[in-house]
Amino acid sequence: MSRLLHRDAAPPVPASDLFVRSADGSRIHVELYGPEDAPAVLLAHGWTCNTHFWAAQIRDLAADHRVIAYDQRGHGLTPEPGPGGYSVNALADDLEAVLAATLAPGRKAVLAGHSMGGMTLMAAARRPGLREHAAAVLLCSTGSGRLPAEALVVPLRASAFRTRLTTAVLGAKAPLGPVNPVSKRILKYATMGAGSAPARVDTCARIVHACPRRARVGWGQVLAGLDVTAEVRELRVPTAVIAGTDDRLTPPVHARAIAAALPVGLGLTELAGMGHMTPVEAPEAVTAKLRELTTRYVGASTATPAAPSEKEDVA
Repeated sequence: MSRLLHRDAAPPVPASDLFVRSADGSRIHVELYGPEDAPAVLLAHGWTCNTHFWAAQIRDLAADHRVIAYDQRGHGLTPEPGPGGYSVNALADDLEAVLAATLAPGRKAVLAGHSMGGMTLMAAARRPGLREHAAAVLLCSTGSGRLPAEALVVPLRASAFRTRLTTAVLGAKAPLGPVNPVSKRILKYATMGAGSAPARVDTCARIVHACPRRARVGWGQVLAGLDVTAEVRELRVPTAVIAGTDDRLTPPVHARAIAAALPVGLGLTELAGMGHMTPVEAPEAVTAKLRELTTRYVGASTATPAAPSEKEDVA
């Protein structure tokens, strides 16, 4: 079983990849998988992760879907932003740029976001690009505000003191160091369910530790003050929500509030015993929900691809 999990955690090889220019000139790394004219799915990863976080979903869906995965700024192969480049507006700008570069005008896709990726989708709810291209949305293990106040990473009762400590954790500048048994125990406690398989803990640890410290700190500080609660009510497409019951970073209270506020909500799925890393911890459940959404809301597309302006193919 351990060897199987290690094999399944290996990142798939994209059919092609490219860099897209965002509104401020930042270069956003994008990977494309699967048949070009198949139903499309876009995957936006969370804080300290990268496209490899979606390996299980990409491997399954790419057989009969066009899968678009991109590295958030400062993560994976996307360079760290310059001064002023850390903001929720920048995340929304990047999403719009990726959608415009990879989908023909009017072509619809299911958009999925985990953690900060879900916050990206919520932040872009009013954007023309999202409204043009989103057929449906999946929000995994995410929140729209009050993250330090609601997080359970610091094992204390709710208080102003716990909120301050959690804010400090989100913006901590100390390096994570190498992946080792101690660091994996810490990561598992903070982000995964108690029953998570060791190979999946190892996969998440290697992804998180690969995130540059500056990006981890910069985005952690943004998340500490994030509030996109008003935007949830503007997400006017069918939207499903998934959460782990044992999520300490974005506990289910966030998912329940989001699900209750959505204009076109498709319900909340709570995964028993799962933590924050649901696409890795419960890949079958997340992939099944994506397939359900594409089957219901995205027809087979024969649209031509978007024009190549504003993007640069990677050699």
